[in-house]
Amino acid sequence: MQHVIDFTEIGLVDIPEVGGKNASLGEMIRELGSQGVSVPGGFATTSAAFRAFIDANDLRAGIASALDRYHAGETTLQVAGLTIRDAILGGSFSDATADAIRSAYRDLAGGKHPVPVAVRSSATAEDLPDASFAGQQETYLNVVGEHDLLDACLRCYASLFTDRAISYRDLNGIDQLDVALSIGVQRMVRSDSGGSGVMFSIDTDSGFPDVVVISAAWGLGETVVQGIVDPDKYVVFKPFLDDPTLSPIIEKTVGEKATKMVLGTGGTVRTRIKETTATERARLVLSDEEILALARWAVTIERHYERPMDMEWAKDGVTGELFIVQARPETVQSRRSATKFTVHRLTGTGDVLVTGAAIGDAIATGTACVIKSAADIEKFVDGAILVTEMTDPDWVPIMARAAGIVTDHGGSTSHAAIVSRELGIPAIVGTGSATRDIPDGATVTLSCADGDQGQVYAGALPFETEEIDLGALPETRTKVLVNVATPAAAFQWWRLPVSGVGLARMEFIINNLITVHPMALIHPEQVTDAGDRKRIAHLTRGYADPRDYFVETLALGIAKLAAPHHPNPVIVRMSDFKTNEYAHLLGGAAFEGLEENPMIGFRGASRYYDPRYREGFELECRAIRRVREQIGFRNVVVMIPFCRTVDEADRVLEVMAANGLLRGENGLEVYMMCEVPSNVVLAEHFATRFDGFSIGSNDLTQLTLGVDRDSGSLAALFDERDPAVIWMIAEAIRKAHAAGIKIGICGQGPSDHADFAEFLVREGIDSISLNPDSVLKTLPRIAAAEGLLAKL
Repeated sequence: MQHVIDFTEIGLVDIPEVGGKNASLGEMIRELGSQGVSVPGGFATTSAAFRAFIDANDLRAGIASALDRYHAGETTLQVAGLTIRDAILGGSFSDATADAIRSAYRDLAGGKHPVPVAVRSSATAEDLPDASFAGQQETYLNVVGEHDLLDACLRCYASLFTDRAISYRDLNGIDQLDVALSIGVQRMVRSDSGGSGVMFSIDTDSGFPDVVVISAAWGLGETVVQGIVDPDKYVVFKPFLDDPTLSPIIEKTVGEKATKMVLGTGGTVRTRIKETTATERARLVLSDEEILALARWAVTIERHYERPMDMEWAKDGVTGELFIVQARPETVQSRRSATKFTVHRLTGTGDVLVTGAAIGDAIATGTACVIKSAADIEKFVDGAILVTEMTDPDWVPIMARAAGIVTDHGGSTSHAAIVSRELGIPAIVGTGSATRDIPDGATVTLSCADGDQGQVYAGALPFETEEIDLGALPETRTKVLVNVATPAAAFQWWRLPVSGVGLARMEFIINNLITVHPMALIHPEQVTDAGDRKRIAHLTRGYADPRDYFVETLALGIAKLAAPHHPNPVIVRMSDFKTNEYAHLLGGAAFEGLEENPMIGFRGASRYYDPRYREGFELECRAIRRVREQIGFRNVVVMIPFCRTVDEADRVLEVMAANGLLRGENGLEVYMMCEVPSNVVLAEHFATRFDGFSIGSNDLTQLTLGVDRDSGSLAALFDERDPAVIWMIAEAIRKAHAAGIKIGICGQGPSDHADFAEFLVREGIDSISLNPDSVLKTLPRIAAAEGLLAKL
């Protein structure tokens, strides 16, 4: 019988002997090392050695008896699990097994002093494509010396029967006595002085397959996996990784990272938790180069395994080297249908209690059950919303009975997130204050339906659920595009059968993510409000030049909006705030005057060349250049809003060219919002300066009819189907086509009014851009209109 096998001799075919985790490590060392993927060396004990241990210590009958009593309801899970674990810990290794472990450990040390190792459990039923078994058995870090190694190995055997592991196997229909345990002994990476985290080769909440999502924290990786910390988050667009001239990072979020796990400093304590410094909390754990290196490894690993993967990584703080320390199949999104999905919508509003990272896309209501310790989980009420500081595998038995889960700490790759996805339960993690701000016993609504930011509302809010079969939707001649605003929801609708983005609103990114007036970053000395100055300083910490904060945040936001639609066009409208809206940004009051009617005041194109804002517009141009030239989204199209005159168009294009955005260069297309009557009257002249028009029906209706669109008393007169507005739209379409340029419309009219959709199709509009939740109901309407037209 073989007791121990070196990782270099193991592959995926050896799962029955060494379990999924160890087989995967060996597979990567053997097959992917030559492709640059670094995995620390080590060895595995065999499942045969485990079964021999069980039989030699006469444990099988006792284990079966304890489990039978538990399943019969004669004892509790806690008592059954403790009975089995105590029996295993009372056993001993055979001389042959112990000698084999000692010998392999000495070989791993290479004749040097005893090396620190990580000792991990690898069950023969774990890390399979349909179940992750996240954290079901124990891991022991910083184990040094033969005596401590054998003790850790014995404890790994016992951990096969933790309460959570027993419960998890029951949940997944796996026979408790058919499972064996292999132990992986792996050289420790000194990530205690570096960093570590988790990485997925798919977006784990939307299922969008073209990104790598990385979580990172300082110190050993258990803090990320267990959800003890709120980690950094990085997202990388996979299709551009083969081009070494690009840096396709589309999200970089600094996590709080309040604590880190480091090595113990004496006695039997192998690890300890310590607070991070203010500098560590403000800094990103990984550089751009390291993020891209890990992402390329993720792609390499995914290609080899031919499925989306869930990986753990570590950075050695001594050498600076990166390593992959685990890789297993992603078990949730990879099994979902590509054509069928469920849409959840809140139909009511309420007070927001907390926000955090949304896990899943569902909505749940229930009674909040606030539990701060695993020792109190028996207090949980089935069907409640579990509210806790964080979860670890001990919480699995009650997580399966919850309607939803909310945690104070943790990120999208924490234990709570992984298990919630597998169970199909919505969760919001990393709220920071859920256990404080959500009253125990209160009725709440948990919503993950708006992208990667989730909210917990007071009260039971009404909501609706719709099952969508994309395969049943008709095809249309008219291109259907989508309007997008917030990067947080960018991946939510990636499955929609659309031909790109017809309107990406830059001002939403500025307002929701940047929050600072760009001129306040260029001329901070003009900001007199002390509170604004303090908040601006906090937001721009870590940037040598505050302007870089604006450019990077805006560029990453646009890139994230563009990613799900590449290579289709993504039309980004440059900022179109009104003066009163700009004034509400941090520092904005110092740069914006009062206007009687901001709707037709200093807005849109008129700002871009004016000395009062031109420098701010130049930052917008820098962000667009970065998106197109450094990140790689050449499919991004620039659109100019509220351009009143042909001369104004020329002046704006001149400023853009001076900032590296020359129309036609590197495939850059520039569109114009057709929303001012002069745009229609002189459409043939505007058409020589732009590559396309997008009809803004709200402003065009307002200015054609002379009706303030914000006036409640005139609401009955505001109708984009008024004959005057219809004439303007038809004339714009006719003139655009005569000039040989594209023309579309972005607005709710085609969704709200079937006759308006029919009119647009009849006039031959090239594209209709809709809000995401309107696409599914409007596509059949457009197809029907095209069918009627074909019969004429």
